[in-house]
Amino acid sequence: MDKQDKEHDLEAMEDHLMGSLETPLRPDAFDLPDGEKIAIIAAHFEKIMHTLGLDLTDDSLKGTPLRVAKMYVEEIFSGINPANKPLIRRFENKYNYNQMLVERDITVYSSCEHHFVPIIGKAHVAYMPNEHVIGLSKLNRIVQFYARRPQVQERMTMQIANELKQALKTDNVAVLIEADHLCVMSRGVNDVSSSTITAEYSGLFEENQYRNEFLSHIRQK
Repeated sequence: MDKQDKEHDLEAMEDHLMGSLETPLRPDAFDLPDGEKIAIIAAHFEKIMHTLGLDLTDDSLKGTPLRVAKMYVEEIFSGINPANKPLIRRFENKYNYNQMLVERDITVYSSCEHHFVPIIGKAHVAYMPNEHVIGLSKLNRIVQFYARRPQVQERMTMQIANELKQALKTDNVAVLIEADHLCVMSRGVNDVSSSTITAEYSGLFEENQYRNEFLSHIRQK
């Protein structure tokens, strides 16, 4: 790891642990390496399965605790760890492009922090560039980073918008997320037809002209 990457990781950790919008974390959240976290989670999940009455000697179940633990740490909750925050490099806006850039239908796969069941949907993001632009894939990576943790949709929407503003050095950012929550669909009210929409508009997008243009773009099919 070079010096720039180390500095980036330190800055990412500071940004992650500070700030009122961040997912609540213990101060010692990153003292353990991933391998130890996986071992601890696997042991606890084995106890959960045993308590539920499952036969852990069955060929289909005996590897499940380890599979679940690895999935938690390395995949669906990997956004908790600031070391996994994408490195966003800005490029000079040499083309002087000053119109709206929209990336729509970005896959959102997150987890409800109240019940640890999936939140599945799409994110639509846009910005009006000033002096800098970023690679298109970085828009997707920012969304994925903040989605891969226990979340509430309102916080996730604002986190993505704030990260885009910092990365692009502009307030002209819009984020809209449409998602289905399995905590609503698979339990409780068992409503499979409702969905949740959250949005964050800042800068020029607070004006009806630009907000309406953004909404018209994401509704086009």
